[in-house]
Amino acid sequence: MTARHFISRPSRQVLRQAARLLGRGRLVAFPTETVYGLGADAASDRAVAAIYAAKRRPWHNPLIVHVASIAAARRLARFDSRAERLARRFWPGPLTLVLRRRPGARLSRYISAGLGTVALRIPANPVALALIRQSRCPVAAPSANSSGRVSPTRAQHVRQSLGGRVSLIIDGGACAVGLESTVIDLSGKAARLLRPGGVPLEALSNVIGPIVVEDPDTDERRPASPGRLLSHYAPSRPVRTNAQEPRVGEAYLGFGGCSQGATLNLSTRADLEEAAANLFAMLRALDRPEFTAIAVAPIPRHGLGRAINDRLRRAAAPRRP
Repeated sequence: MTARHFISRPSRQVLRQAARLLGRGRLVAFPTETVYGLGADAASDRAVAAIYAAKRRPWHNPLIVHVASIAAARRLARFDSRAERLARRFWPGPLTLVLRRRPGARLSRYISAGLGTVALRIPANPVALALIRQSRCPVAAPSANSSGRVSPTRAQHVRQSLGGRVSLIIDGGACAVGLESTVIDLSGKAARLLRPGGVPLEALSNVIGPIVVEDPDTDERRPASPGRLLSHYAPSRPVRTNAQEPRVGEAYLGFGGCSQGATLNLSTRADLEEAAANLFAMLRALDRPEFTAIAVAPIPRHGLGRAINDRLRRAAAPRRP
């Protein structure tokens, strides 16, 4: 089966087929609550290498490994009390924990890009969980799009971005959260926020106390987490952030009820959860030749607004050659 064949309603038969493909080292795109993931057997060097090739992803950019239970995660990494508390509170869900990798953990050497850590999460999407359980292996799954481009939140986005480089695309509808997971590094003494995402920083601090917010651009050459490259999540049109109004020729992505002349509005109710769910799909919708650029209205910087602004800042950054 090629990526031209979509599965509108995932079934047991489809999940079994997807699991067989993963077992053969093939790539399967599937929905999560955050974005669509490009899945491969995380224990196979060949399969993980195929992810990097399909996405044209830099080899120094590590991958997130998806598992179906906390017990499975413990077999791959060392959990301290902070990791236990966060996992019990937020898994399954849009939180990734970067932990010290266990010696002998059955994972490809390419997963962690040479680091002694591994990034783990349990997705909340029932299709994703069923696929991981059916495959009986940890599944490496970055976003199912070309590296540096806008992340996919619908199955057709995967087809547009990766085409025939994927053996199967499971269509589970639109992603509920619409932004990638929050990434917290617990491999050292201090907890560090590496990437804001679907779980707000405030909620995490309530569970484990203070969290160091990393400078977002300190590890461009060797990031400890996905989503840390300066230019990322980028449409082909330039992006201009914190725009009060559009310039001539620009599309205008509004927020709230005061965005006059908005081409599209992330949330007319100024709801950050709705804005997060709409962000990537709307950036794609406005990435059209008739517009010279995409101007985006100011977004509050609290809660999920921190993650939205992170994605927009990287989308607006100078493009890598």
